[in-house]
Order: sequence, then C-alpha cells, then structure tokens
Amino acid sequence: MPQSSGSGQTAAPTAGGDSTRERILAAAMEEFAGHGIAGARVDRIAKLAKTSKERVYAYFRSKDALYAAVAAREYVVIAEATQMDPSDLPGYAGRLFDYFAARPDHHRLITWGRLELQGTTAGADDPEQAMIARKIEQLRKVQQAGQLDPAWDPADVLALVNQIAMTWASQPELSKAAAAHAVDPTAAARRAAVVTAVEQLFPRAD
Repeated sequence: MPQSSGSGQTAAPTAGGDSTRERILAAAMEEFAGHGIAGARVDRIAKLAKTSKERVYAYFRSKDALYAAVAAREYVVIAEATQMDPSDLPGYAGRLFDYFAARPDHHRLITWGRLELQGTTAGADDPEQAMIARKIEQLRKVQQAGQLDPAWDPADVLALVNQIAMTWASQPELSKAAAAHAVDPTAAARRAAVVTAVEQLFPRAD
C-alpha cells in the first residue's frame, strides 16, 4: 500500500521503480501543498527533486499535468488509508479525521485543486470522480440491504459524512479557537464530536 508521510511527501514506488519520477512527485506534493497550482514553481520542484526543470517536463507535459498526477496518487492513498465501511460511517468519519489531522498539508493540496480547477470538466478517468462513484454505489447497496436509511440519497450521505469529518481540517481558525476556548481543548474531543455527529445521523448497522 502506498505510504504517505506527514512531511507532505507521498512515497509509492512505480511499477518501473523510477526514482527520479518518484522524487519529482514527492517534491511536487510539497510545492503544491504550500503554494497551490498557480503559485507553484517547476524550478523549485526540480531543485527539491535534485533534477532539472527539463527533466520534470520530460515526465509531465505541464504543471497542471504534474498536479493531476500528484492528486491522483493522493486520492488512492486517502481511499486506502481510510477504507469506507458503508455499514460503519462513524468509524469512517473518524479515520478521515485522523488522516487529515496528521497531514494538514495533504488537505491543502486537495483544497488548492478544488479552488483553482473549479469549473473544469473532469475526464472519464478522473480518479476523484471514480472514487466518489464507488462510494455512492457502496452506500446504495447497504441501503438495499436495510443497513442504512433509504430515505437519504446516498450522494447526500457521502457529502455530509465527508463534510463533518473534515470540519476541523477545513477550518484551522476554529481549531485554534477550540484549543484555547473549548471545555475540552484536545484533538481527541474534536474527533469524538465528529464521530458522534455522524453516529446520530447515520447509526452503525447492527
């Protein structure tokens, strides 16, 4: 399984074991997370990857293509690290919370794409859309099995669970305020609130 470090580098060997390409992807992960797509600089990526700018473009035809490759890998890592069990959505929400609490730079990477690529048309092989479609189908199946209230549209279920799970990752200013003013300022308390909120909406199947 690909492993993702808290430093913002995603290390997952390619089939060909191309270390230069891996260094470029790891460097790009850090650069895009820190500066976004428009603000990222290929020369900085090349320097961090200990290669040349020309070599970067030999692997990836454009900066957008490089971002797409980094984001596609990240979606795979997220899916494998959080593993949605449609009959235990509170557990899934807790794993999402844990993933992004440990890797705020990875949340920034995904957020930059949402902001800067908004309105672009996703291709048929878009990894994010494929992952979403699979999860919606999983939810539909547990509804058919009587393990999840069928009154909910499965697309709404997924959207709500994801939003609740990433409440704190997407609002770092509130995380800072909670650390100073909440009755229980710990990250464990924030996680418990997320899990409880999802449990009340979508209880675990018996």
